[in-house]
Parts: sequence; C-alpha cells; structure tokens
Amino acid sequence: MSDDGLFDLPDAPAPASGGGGGSLAGNAHSSAPLAVRMRPRTLDELVGQQHLLAPGSPLRQVIDGDQPLTLLLWGPPGTGKTTIASLISRHTDRRFVEVSAVSAGVKEVRDVIAGARRALANGVETVLFVDEVHRFSKTQQDALLPGVENRWVSLIGATTENPHFSVISPLLSRSLLLTLDSLTDADIAEVIDRALVDERGLKGAVTLTGDAKDHLVRLAGGDGRRALTYLEAAAGVARNQDRTEVTVDDAALAVDRAAVRYDRQGDQHYDVISAFIKSIRGSDVDAALHYLARMIEAGEDPRFIARRLMISASEDIGMADPTALTTAVAAAQAVALIGFPEARLTLAQAVIALATAPKSNAVIRAIDAASADVQAGKVGAVPPALRDAHYAGAKKLGHGHDYIYSHDDPRGVVAQQYAPDDVDGSVYYEPSEHGAEAALGERLERIRAILGDRPGAGEPRRRDE
Repeated sequence: MSDDGLFDLPDAPAPASGGGGGSLAGNAHSSAPLAVRMRPRTLDELVGQQHLLAPGSPLRQVIDGDQPLTLLLWGPPGTGKTTIASLISRHTDRRFVEVSAVSAGVKEVRDVIAGARRALANGVETVLFVDEVHRFSKTQQDALLPGVENRWVSLIGATTENPHFSVISPLLSRSLLLTLDSLTDADIAEVIDRALVDERGLKGAVTLTGDAKDHLVRLAGGDGRRALTYLEAAAGVARNQDRTEVTVDDAALAVDRAAVRYDRQGDQHYDVISAFIKSIRGSDVDAALHYLARMIEAGEDPRFIARRLMISASEDIGMADPTALTTAVAAAQAVALIGFPEARLTLAQAVIALATAPKSNAVIRAIDAASADVQAGKVGAVPPALRDAHYAGAKKLGHGHDYIYSHDDPRGVVAQQYAPDDVDGSVYYEPSEHGAEAALGERLERIRAILGDRPGAGEPRRRDE
C-alpha cells in the first residue's frame, strides 16, 4: 500500500502483463482494513483538496482532457495523492501501473516503460504512478525521461518532500506540480462520519462519543488513513466488550495514546501555550518540554508552536542571545519542510535552546517606548542632513547638507543628529547585563557618548526620568 493508501481505489485497473510494478487494486473484501474499504471511488468521495477540485482547476483540466500528462503531487501522507492518480487513470480510461521508488530500480522502470510502449501499440495508454518519487536517484529519474518525452506514459509522481529539492530539473520542468494540504479537522471528522455509517465501513454497528471523535481527529494529524485505522481499532475494543458505543477510553486503549484534554479553540489551547511560553521565559527547560509534548500529543498545529517560538526569541531573549531568533526561524522552516512526526525533534531543539538562553526583554521595552512617543505625537521633522538628496533641487532645500558619512571616521561612528528634535536624546533601548547583551551594553555606551559629543546635544533622556 502506498504512503497515502487510504485513497487508493479498490478496483483500479490492474497492470497488463509485462507492465511491471504493483497495482492499486487490492481486494476491498469485508475483512479488509477499514482504510482500504473506504477508499474513494469517485472525485465526489474525495475529502479535502477543494482547491484542486474546483471547476477549471488544473486537476479538473487534466481529468477532463485526453492528452498524455506529467504530474507531480506533493503533500503529506494520507491526503489523497494515490487516489488522485488512480482517479485520473479511471476518468481518462487508461491502464494504471504503480511502482514504488522504495523497491524499484532502473531495470524495473525501463520494463514498465517498455510495457507501456507495447500497450500503446495496441491503442491502450498507460498511467505510470511512481510513489515516493523523491526516493529515486538521479539515474532512476533519468530513466523516466524517455517515456515522458515520447509520451509513452502519462507519469504521475507522488512525494512528501519538496520536489524542487528532490526531483531532477528536466523532470520537474516537464511536470505540472500540484500541492496537497493536510486534511483539516473538519475533513477528518467527515472521513470518520462516513466510515461509521457507510455499507463499506462499519455500517452503523457502532457509534462514537464526542470526546472519542475529538481524540481520533487530533491523533490523525491531518492523515485520513490514520484516522480510519484508529477508528477501526477503537471500534474493535468496544465490540470485544459487547458495547456499541465507542468511548474516549476505548480510543485511548486502542491507539495506546492517552486522551489529552486539549481544545485547540478553547481554554486548554490558550492555557497550555501560555504556560509553555512562560516556562521558556523562566528558563525551566523541563517544564517547557512538558508543554511542548502535551501540545504535540494533542495534535496542535506545529506551525502555531513555531510561530510562538519566533515571538519568544525576540520578546524574552532578544539581544542577550541574537542566535535565538535564527534558531526559531530555522525551526519554523524545518517544520514546513519535513512536517510531523520528525519536526517534533526540531521543535524540541529550539525549545531547549530558547529555554536555556540568557533572557532579556530589552527589545520589546525599546520598541514599546519608541511607539509610545510616536503615539503621543512626538514625530518631529527629519533633520535636514538626513533627508533624501537624490532628486533635482533637493540640495537647494538644504537636504543632505552637512551630512557626515560614518565610514569616513575611523571609529565608524560620527557625532551628528539622527533623531528629530522632539525625541533627540531619548533612550529607548537599555540592554540588560545578561549574555551577549552585557558586552553590547558597553559598546552602546561608547557609541552614545560619541553621538552626544556635538554642539546642542542634550543629555540622554531615559523613559523613567
């Protein structure tokens, strides 16, 4: 079964002899896994990915057309990549052949293309579906090019990794790239609801409590196949006890994951994230990791966690450790690139780095103080020496006159007025004595002394004076 096998069609066309590779067909008999039985058979049964299914969308054009195509489907597991490939094959009445990049080599790829050429000679076109195409080496991907260029096959590749980094340029440039999103909570709930009543599913034999459904939705993490696998296991626990109602305890027992009380739209969401940030601010790395694990296990959006870490890096650490923001941004980028479950390691590393870093709130105090003055109306004119002098007539207005180029001074700093008169001498940024900010404070004192060594310069005015 493919990486997102939930959406493979049970009765997709089987490959002709000599085609190589496996088929999506599978036998959706009554004892088959629920995730197999509930595989969508039509576009109307496909849950999520509405941005790809709208009238006139590229995918609709591909399905409605009859020309050979090269398509790359990029998205997380359980989002419908394999189903879309199989639906294209069915709607365009083509032979469907699947190969897995995990097990197939160059020979298998060439055999598949050779089989496609023989089928084409008999008037039968072939859709070649390559699952996890990012796992193919450059040589293996090169072997696909003749089939694509000569239109012997309609190639559809599925990948969970960014194809701009994992697919060779000649193949990428010949492909239509479609990006699939993780299923939303509402999508997962719909998948579960269908399976509970559908004749191919549980046929109404069991019901699901609200808490149990919420738990399964959270644990699914946007993966439809996972949701159905967990639902089937939880239903099995209830049936073994001669009950028809599946409870949250059944779900927790079946999946071996405790039901964490956590509402992503309610109090738990805000309380836990608040405790998480305050633990980082308080340098309690163990408490911060606890709350991180709690959010991960409850299915919190990792992008939300990453955003909060970036804010914390500036608000609570700032210049005490300037690398904190770099770490947080890198973690956010890694989350976007690799997703869960691996991204939990990246988030944990960032949390440890931020929690153990020296702390300073000087950055937020500085910008708050500057904003307060602006809001109070202290927005005097820009000093003439600093005004734009690049247009005709500017110098006649005195713009740029007497401006001193800082790099001409061996110290790199010259004594001239930069701030408007209304706030000249105001001190907004006051470094702490923590971490790198201590050394920065000493340097800043020297800079401010140079800047103030000019005629008319007043004494520095701090906010508490």
